[in-house]
Amino acid sequence: MRNYTEKVVSCPHCGHSIAITLDASNGSQNFYDDCPACCHAIHLNMMVNEQMDSIELFVDADDEQIF
Repeated sequence: MRNYTEKVVSCPHCGHSIAITLDASNGSQNFYDDCPACCHAIHLNMMVNEQMDSIELFVDADDEQIF
């Protein structure tokens, strides 16, 4: 599995498209990033499945699942 991959997500607050670089070397992770357009926090939940060689990324704001 590649350790680094890039995903494009939409800010759940303003809809701005953001390119996120993901590091899968540490497995599944939860983290926050700020939207460069509206400066609100974006919660990102990255799930790494090494057997299927895939990464799923869930984006939400304020504990409400969007995707």
